[in-house]
Amino acid sequence: MQRRLFIILLLMGLAVSAQAQRVEASKDTVIRIAVPKEHNPNKALLLSIIPGAGQIYNGQAWKVPIFYAALGGVGYFVYDNYTNMRAFKNEYLHRINNGGERVWEEYASYPDNSIYNMYQTYNKNFQQFVLITAVVYGINLLDAYVFGHLYDFNINDDLAMSIEPSVTPLYTSMSLAPSLQVSFRF
Repeated sequence: MQRRLFIILLLMGLAVSAQAQRVEASKDTVIRIAVPKEHNPNKALLLSIIPGAGQIYNGQAWKVPIFYAALGGVGYFVYDNYTNMRAFKNEYLHRINNGGERVWEEYASYPDNSIYNMYQTYNKNFQQFVLITAVVYGINLLDAYVFGHLYDFNINDDLAMSIEPSVTPLYTSMSLAPSLQVSFRF
């Protein structure tokens, strides 16, 4: 038993000493090649599951407050319409089930059909704002993915578009007409 323990400790000691050895190389033999890190649009899309993280990965951090403001604003309207919808629904159901007895005094002047119409209105608005929230979130994902693809797109002076005024002959009446000329240079 002691022999096995001695062999195991010896092997562990050799392994540690083998890893701790220094390999000295001259400065002339060290070659470092910088490999550019590729930008991955799929990673931008996955990161953008957390709104704005894909935009930060794409180097467009200025968009993050825009997305959070849009999601916060739409989220407020979802919450507001939901709470009002529930209040009018509870008021309407209480009136129907309890012979017209009112729950909230502020709704005392409203007839039953108005309470039901308010419930329907807030319900419709709630559903619309939930859909708008999904659209804003989808735009966040789409923006991260598209600009992830365009991350390495090079715009230089060789790419240009110019709009200049010009005169175009009208062959039917033998006169000239003012126009705009659009030119693309690649």
